[in-house]
Amino acid sequence: MPLDRSYTYSFTGCSAGGSSMGTRDRPPGGGMEAAMADWVSYYRGDGPDEEEDGEQQEEEGPEAVADYRFSGRDSLIFLVDASKAMFEPYEDEEAATPFDMTMQCIRNVYTSKIISSDKDLLSVVFYGTENNKNSADFKHVYVLQELDNPGAKRILELDQYRGDEGRVLFRETFGHNADYSLGEALWACSNLFSDVRVRLSHKRIMLFTNEDNPHANDSAKAKLARTRAGDLRDTGIILDLMHLKKPGGFDISLFYRDIINVAEDEDLGIQPDESGKLEHLMKKVRAKETRKRALSRLNLYLNKDLSFSVGVYNLIQKAYKPYPVKLYRETNEPVKTKTRVFNGKTGSLLLPSDTKRAQTYGNRQIAMEKEETEEVKRFDSPGLFLIGFKPLSMLKQHHHIRPSQFMYPEESLVTGSTTLFNALLMKCLEKEVMALCRYIARRNTPPRIVALIPQEEEVDEQKVQIAPPGFHIIFLPYADDKRNVDFTEKVPANREQVDKMKEIIQKLRFKYRTDSFENPVLQQHFRNLEALALDMLEPEQAEDLTMPKTEEMSRRLGNLVEEFKQLVYPPDYSPEGKAAKRKQAGDAQAEKRPKIEISEDSLRSYVQNGTLGKLTVSALKDTCRHYGLRSGGKKQELIDALTEYFSGR
Repeated sequence: MPLDRSYTYSFTGCSAGGSSMGTRDRPPGGGMEAAMADWVSYYRGDGPDEEEDGEQQEEEGPEAVADYRFSGRDSLIFLVDASKAMFEPYEDEEAATPFDMTMQCIRNVYTSKIISSDKDLLSVVFYGTENNKNSADFKHVYVLQELDNPGAKRILELDQYRGDEGRVLFRETFGHNADYSLGEALWACSNLFSDVRVRLSHKRIMLFTNEDNPHANDSAKAKLARTRAGDLRDTGIILDLMHLKKPGGFDISLFYRDIINVAEDEDLGIQPDESGKLEHLMKKVRAKETRKRALSRLNLYLNKDLSFSVGVYNLIQKAYKPYPVKLYRETNEPVKTKTRVFNGKTGSLLLPSDTKRAQTYGNRQIAMEKEETEEVKRFDSPGLFLIGFKPLSMLKQHHHIRPSQFMYPEESLVTGSTTLFNALLMKCLEKEVMALCRYIARRNTPPRIVALIPQEEEVDEQKVQIAPPGFHIIFLPYADDKRNVDFTEKVPANREQVDKMKEIIQKLRFKYRTDSFENPVLQQHFRNLEALALDMLEPEQAEDLTMPKTEEMSRRLGNLVEEFKQLVYPPDYSPEGKAAKRKQAGDAQAEKRPKIEISEDSLRSYVQNGTLGKLTVSALKDTCRHYGLRSGGKKQELIDALTEYFSGR
């Protein structure tokens, strides 16, 4: 629902987490003018926005996501070879032409950017055309789209040049000419970056071609291309080669090994495999196009005098729907939300300096200044502090409490970090040990005990990295995190039943790959957005790959399921069964006051010490029901109810 006001006000006396706020005395005498100036500035909206409030708390939890802050926008230019060879279909395969495959790949990136990061800048440049269009008037270089945000009109423009009709339209509009200069094409791309008025944090060119030696008979043009590639490298522009399949194979060593510097992308480098299918090309483009963003960069301290720098990354992170944007109802313009705090009794506007935070402890409300709350939360500076080493065998599956992170050296911050990091990694792999560390990810976050699990580098047949060398950061539980769960005794299965289930499992085994299953809810959401952006009549329906293939499963199993049911269930067993017997009034009355294992004296002690939070929600609910208190709501509400009950007795 769009908002109809650009400002929202909060008439509340409480802040998140159960802490409360109250007014504070105004500064006397000469401080009154300063206070009034602050008040007027805050009232007019010069104060912090909701999103930029410096008082934001950094909470660490299982789903904590890094707060990325960058100094500019990402930019990407697709430099596409438009010579005739790119439009010739493959002889032995019923596949699209290299040009069609390239345009489909670019279109996929455009639609992906609209959904994920529409502030990024994209451009499409053709070289090898008869006509030309660029700021320097280079021949045979045509800038189809300047660096700008992705949008529906730009995607529809790309769609014109796909397929047989698009091939004809391209020939009539741009034409083909093999007398081009790759160096001038790279120069034109560099000019596009220079013409952008906004600040760019990441500049990349992706070169699509199936010609492995474009200037075989012209050494001057080849030299110019190498020079321009070096200039790009010096100005921080990354050049990636997306080479496509050609008859006889694509030989990188003929020309492009001198143009593309492997060190420009240390994670992947040049992928020697040429792309003959869209899936393979998209895989390469996604790997290059996605930025490797560190959650944090900090030091790992081996002792107080020796440390090196590392970056912490998320190799896997849950994907969420994009955050909705609030719009003004009448104009559909984005709305910027601001929050103002008022005194609940007088209605007067409060400045951030007029509020305090409070925590109830032992039935007493303890108020603290903002600086005091920050000091309480500050344990140490961010970093990893080595405690010692333990055998890898001591790490158990039940120690897993949240997703792991990945640690990799950061040579740019501390020289020599990579050498020291590799020495530690090699020794841990050799001795099959893990490093135990105290981990403080960010300022004002509590420390965690983590295990650093070494991982050796893995490469495929083409020497392309598929698993990086480094350490997985495994978060270990504290003693408080462990719980004793009373499991009811189960009837053990006999050998015949177990063997029959083994047969069923064996029949249903398949090779599992995480990248084979997409989130159906997210995929349908993205298709809906794409249809809306491109003015499509109806969105494409996403296939739910998580649904079991029941027919295929039944064919594989045959009679095994019936045989298993005969072994496990009695002859008169019905899976539907009868409806559960309705509880009698006496049963309900008995359930209202369940038997609890915590004595009243213990509860009083918990209340007096303010430690009711150590009890589980289930125990708190049972206790509330036992004393006839309201047992619904959140954990804090249960604690408040018990505190009020015992404080009044």
